[in-house]
Amino acid sequence: MRQPSSKPQQIPVVVLAGFLGSGKTTLLNHLLHHSGGSRIGAIVNDFGAIEIDAMAVAGALGDSTVSLGNGCLCCAVDASELDQYLERLAEPSLGIDVIVIEASGLAEPQELVRMVLASEHPGVVYGGLVEVVDAAEFDATRSRHPEIDRHLALADLAVVNKVDRAADGERVLGLVRSLVDRAAVVPASYGRIDPEFLFDCRPSEERIGQLSFDDLHEHGEPGARDDHAGHLHDAYDSLSFVSPQPLDPRRLMEFLDSRPQGLYRIKGYVDFGPYDVRNRYAVHAVGRFLRFYPEPWPAGEERLTQLVLIGSGIDAPALGKQLDACRSDALHADEHGMWGVLRYVRDPDGDLVRDPDGDFGQDPDRFVDDGGTADDGPADPA
Repeated sequence: MRQPSSKPQQIPVVVLAGFLGSGKTTLLNHLLHHSGGSRIGAIVNDFGAIEIDAMAVAGALGDSTVSLGNGCLCCAVDASELDQYLERLAEPSLGIDVIVIEASGLAEPQELVRMVLASEHPGVVYGGLVEVVDAAEFDATRSRHPEIDRHLALADLAVVNKVDRAADGERVLGLVRSLVDRAAVVPASYGRIDPEFLFDCRPSEERIGQLSFDDLHEHGEPGARDDHAGHLHDAYDSLSFVSPQPLDPRRLMEFLDSRPQGLYRIKGYVDFGPYDVRNRYAVHAVGRFLRFYPEPWPAGEERLTQLVLIGSGIDAPALGKQLDACRSDALHADEHGMWGVLRYVRDPDGDLVRDPDGDFGQDPDRFVDDGGTADDGPADPA
């Protein structure tokens, strides 16, 4: 059984955006009801109502944090106060597993993303920008709000909601796919998407010790979680990769830099063998965001690379072959082999060491609305 890591678990912060009427609140409500035992902290960026177990949580929340009976938390919060609310919800005693920020229907989501990326709180990590669009009204919304193209270009996951109401849902799906930048595009009705796309769901029963690697992928087993909102896992593909051989850091970075459209999440641990014999590297990737976290190998644990890839429309066998090609039997490390990986490791001061010409780590400055386009690269840190 895996021993607990000495490194505190970081809480993913997911930004949920979309124009008025797209179905953001419905999607959030679905996540709250189908969290798989995980505890969700919800930060609502405007005043509205969320129905949770027949309880209407209306705009009277003010600036306080409210603990609900089902274990979820909601806040009504101004964007300028976001960082202090992230700090409050990341308090270990609350036991929050994921934080979802529901942006106002008229908000600029890149500002919220920038603030999350710029947060210095060690207990949170960026969990992706989810852009929700209304398939039935997409053309009309795009005509009224042409900035939706820019929002989709920044998204890590696009949820095309209300496809059941659209006369030409496939055309809208194709159009949205043409507007995103490598993001996964998932069709949905009534905001029903599998929470596994966004965060790791806890089992409904209490467990002793940490989850095993196989437990994380219970949804992929025949007959497992058959009551999970109508087999929502059919909307995505997953790949589990395990290797007793270390991976070559250069080859792995080539794989990550060329990741296909639709590959939304990568999580797990990497063994780089002679390149760092003391540490394994926890990897967290969502959309174009990437971080590595070196941590000492637990005593007595077998040294394995264990990765999970989740996406929509991905070629899992092909990705498995690409990862196989990253295996290495090298006995010695060359001097510069880890440089690509270390670009995505924060130094002791919390700063991200990164290539100024790369944007895979999603520099916060990339999300500032300064009149540029969604294709603008990050600002030169110099």
